[in-house]
Amino acid sequence: MAGFRDPAGLEITCASQAAADAWRDTLDGYLTNRNDTSQRLKRVIIEDGEFCMAYVLRGIFAMMAYKSVNLGYAQKCLSDAKRCSSGVSAREQAHLSALESWIAGDLDATMSKWVAIMREWPRDILAFRLHHFMGFWLGRPEDMLAAAERTIAHFSDSDFGAGAIHACRAFAHEESGSYAAAESCGWRALQIDRGDIWAAHAIAHVYEMQARRSEGLALFEQLRNGWAGGNNLLHHLWWHAAMFHAERGEKDAALALYDREFRNLQSELTQQMPDLYIDMQNAISMLWRLEALGVDVAARWDELADKAQALKGDCSNPFTLPHHAMALLRAGRMDATHEYIDAMKAFAEGPQLTLQLIVRDAAIPFCEGLLADAQGKPAQALDLMRPSISQWPRLGGSHAQQDVLHQVYAKIAQRAQSQADIKLITERVRARRGLPLETFTAWRNFITA
Repeated sequence: MAGFRDPAGLEITCASQAAADAWRDTLDGYLTNRNDTSQRLKRVIIEDGEFCMAYVLRGIFAMMAYKSVNLGYAQKCLSDAKRCSSGVSAREQAHLSALESWIAGDLDATMSKWVAIMREWPRDILAFRLHHFMGFWLGRPEDMLAAAERTIAHFSDSDFGAGAIHACRAFAHEESGSYAAAESCGWRALQIDRGDIWAAHAIAHVYEMQARRSEGLALFEQLRNGWAGGNNLLHHLWWHAAMFHAERGEKDAALALYDREFRNLQSELTQQMPDLYIDMQNAISMLWRLEALGVDVAARWDELADKAQALKGDCSNPFTLPHHAMALLRAGRMDATHEYIDAMKAFAEGPQLTLQLIVRDAAIPFCEGLLADAQGKPAQALDLMRPSISQWPRLGGSHAQQDVLHQVYAKIAQRAQSQADIKLITERVRARRGLPLETFTAWRNFITA
C-alpha cells in the first residue's frame, strides 16, 4: 500500500498508481471548482475500495453542503475511513481526525487540526484549501491570509495547485482590505489557469469594493469560456455580474441574470441541489437589493420561502439564517418566521460549540430584529440588532455579501427615523469600502453627515 504520492509529493496510502492518478484528478476537480468532482472521487474508490483518504474526502464533501441531513452520510464515510485506516500515514490520520471534529460540530478544533497539518506538511494543499473554505464561512480572513502566505512559500508557479493557492491569496487579501495585492494575486492565478473560477471570483470582489463595474462585466465576458463544467460557484459569479448591473442602474439586466443564470430553476446545477446555501444567499440578497431599488420582483419570493421554511432548524451555515428569515418575511409568512427563530434558539441552547455561539450572538438578534420590523416596530428592531453588529462578521460570507445586512439595518433605521443608527451603520460601511458612499447606488439614500 505504500510508495504512492499525491500531486504535491506527499505519501498517500493507496493500492495502485491508478488510484493515485484518480486521486490527483479529484484534487484537481476540487481545486478548480468543477461540478464532476464527486464523480471523480467515485472513480478513486472504484480503483481502491480501501483508500482511507477517499472516504475522508467523501465525508468532507457531504459536510461542505452545510445541510444537517447530510450528517448521517458523513458519519458513515467517517466509519468507512476508520475501517481503512490501519497503516495509513500520520498525515492521513490527522485528516481523519479533522473530519471527526467537523462532524462533532467543533469547527474551531477542525480549523486547528488543518493548521497543524499545514505546519507539519506545508505542501498539503487539501488541508490548505479546506482551511480556506471554512475560514471564509467563519469570517476569519486574517487566518485565511496567514495560511495562504505560509503555503505559497513552499510552491513554485509550475507546481500542481499553485494557481489555486494564488487565487486563495487573492481572495484573502481582498477580504483583508489589501485590494492591490488581491488583484495582483488574482491575475497571477489566471496566468497559470485562465479557467480558475476562484481567481475570477476574487478579482470580481476587488472590482465590487472599488466600484469598477464595467471592468467587472468585461472580465466575465473575457473569461467565461473557460468556466465549462464549473460548479455552483458559477451562480455566485453571475450574482456578482447582477450586482455590477444594478449599481450601474441596469436593473432589468440584473433581474434577467437572476432568472437566466443564478436562479434558473430549470438548470442542471440548480436542480442538483435547489436549496444549496450559497444559491439561496445569492437569490435572496439580490431580490432584497432589487426591491430596495424599486424593482417589482413579483412572486419570486415564494419559491425561496418554501425552501427556507423546509430547512427550519438547520443551522449548519449561520450566514444563511438571516437570508432565510428575509425570504419568509418578504413572502408574508410571519408565523413561519416565528417558528424559524424558535428553532434557531433551540439549536443555540445545545452544546456550546462554534456554530451554537455564532447563532446565539449574531444570527438570532438579526432575525429577531427583522421580525420586529415586519411587525411595524422598527425602533425595537434596532434595539434587538444593534448590540450584535460587531458579531455579524462571524456569520461568514464576504464583505460584499454581508453588505446586505448593513443595508437592511439602514432601511430599518430610516423607518425608525434614527439618524444615529444610520450614521452608525454608514460609518462602518465607509471604513470597509474605503470609497465615498455616493459611489454606491445602494447606499446613496442612506448617506448622513
